[in-house]
Amino acid sequence: MDIRIGVTQSVKEVVVELDDDTDTAALKSQVEKAMGDDDAVLWLTDKKGREVAVLGEKISYVEIGVPKTDSAVGFGS
Repeated sequence: MDIRIGVTQSVKEVVVELDDDTDTAALKSQVEKAMGDDDAVLWLTDKKGREVAVLGEKISYVEIGVPKTDSAVGFGS
């Protein structure tokens, strides 16, 4: 599952690839808590065990979704 986080005053998004079995409801709760408190930090751990932190006051939007697995690359049908 991918999560994309828009950060204020930055043209780049923070993209974190989470485990596919990540609890979406718990993730949404973490995001809401971080966005509701300017001093809060949203901590996420990606598939490889790396930790990513985003300051709650800097989050402009969050997109949670499952990456496409059927995308084709190259020529042919």
